[in-house]
Amino acid sequence: MAGRSLDKVKSAMSEVQATGVKGSLSTIQLDVTNEDSVQEAAQHVEEKYGLLDALINNAGVGNRNPDVKTRMQNCMDTNVIGPAVVASVFRPLLLKAQKPYSIFVSSGSGSLTRFAENPPSGYSLENGEAYRASKAALNIIAINEAKEFGPKGLMVFPVAPGFVVSNLRGTEEEARNGWGGAGDPMVSGRLMLAILEGRRDADVGKLVHKDGVYPW
Repeated sequence: MAGRSLDKVKSAMSEVQATGVKGSLSTIQLDVTNEDSVQEAAQHVEEKYGLLDALINNAGVGNRNPDVKTRMQNCMDTNVIGPAVVASVFRPLLLKAQKPYSIFVSSGSGSLTRFAENPPSGYSLENGEAYRASKAALNIIAINEAKEFGPKGLMVFPVAPGFVVSNLRGTEEEARNGWGGAGDPMVSGRLMLAILEGRRDADVGKLVHKDGVYPW
């Protein structure tokens, strides 16, 4: 488990462990917007484990700042550039594994076809282009990786986890719950598990969600 704040990551690990999950967990500090941090994290993984079976690029931020440059820069730095750097730095460790998985946590809102033709009801357009544009860009990062490294055995999945309870919208309870509309994050967790267990291998290289695949 990795994150910018090691204290918060350790707290999250304790919560997961308290559920009685099988296996072992460890933590590492990693800030996707700091390349030195990414390099140090990869070096730690290499020294301790020698390879990496799966990478879940889960860093993400939403920003509706009234200033267009501020919100665009913030979303692109964290949602696109950061994951691209992480994927590039950790890829050599993934390619050492027998069947490696590279997962990019994207969004259904990054589907150009879906948003243009049939946007979900309740979508707010005001100042929301930064997040949507960043997820569309992240999909291109994933597609490019799939085309280039899929032939070498890398299983690449951009994943739409759905609108679920999270800190993405803020830490206040109302924002976390999506003003009453957010779903259970365990649904997203089960989707990730299905991918890692190979049960979604038929959809490799596509924008997957719990019920199928979204168009690009």
